[in-house]
Amino acid sequence: MKAETIDDVLEILAAVVADTKARSDPLGYFPALYRQVTLEVKAGIERGIFDDGPRMARFDALFANEYFAAYEKFRANQSPSRVWQFAFDRSRSGSLLILQNLLLSINAHINLDLGVVTGRTFPGIGLEDFHDDFDRINEILGALIPAARDTVEQFSPLLSDLTALGGDDVAQVLEFSVDAARDDAWCAATLISLTPSQVRPFATGSLDAKAKLLGRVVADPTEPLATVVRGIQCAESRDVAAIIAALDEIVQA
Repeated sequence: MKAETIDDVLEILAAVVADTKARSDPLGYFPALYRQVTLEVKAGIERGIFDDGPRMARFDALFANEYFAAYEKFRANQSPSRVWQFAFDRSRSGSLLILQNLLLSINAHINLDLGVVTGRTFPGIGLEDFHDDFDRINEILGALIPAARDTVEQFSPLLSDLTALGGDDVAQVLEFSVDAARDDAWCAATLISLTPSQVRPFATGSLDAKAKLLGRVVADPTEPLATVVRGIQCAESRDVAAIIAALDEIVQA
């Protein structure tokens, strides 16, 4: 699976969603949501909100290919990056909230893939010219996140009581909040863009380790947060295929 265009990205994501839905595989939650984000990015390109629409379309494909490569390796029993391996393993474990499942993959794709791909694609002084378009993605995500949260709550009825049950600490761990992660990704992109190519694997490895650590915070909250999460999970739907289908209809709906 390798995309050359944003339409390729949508086609590949649709295939992954259809396959995981047919198998009731919770690894389908993330690509379903990812396809909705990509639909909005494509719509933004068509509306002319980016400084360079064709550049954004090419970048979208390069970025998505990092996820596709990781997913293919995992399905082939090969080893993707540490953070993706952790995300895939834990998502399959059946021990996570729907929201935790999504956040683990969001963490891997933003806190590792986004910074690396951005820095690699726009080395040196070329990076700053991309900054405004990079930030515009935040606006797209910000507009989509409330609808995504509403969709998850249809299958996780206690999620709306998260802050009341567990306090602000729980909300900070489990909320759909990507702005800080994307800010970190821009810092990582700056690092990668200024790092000589022969040294980049070491920098990437460090970012991978940090992202996996953040994933552990999401997947393994300490007490009393862990008890709150278990209580929320007990009330969640187990209809994986229906959850995937709902996440895949956010934009269309």
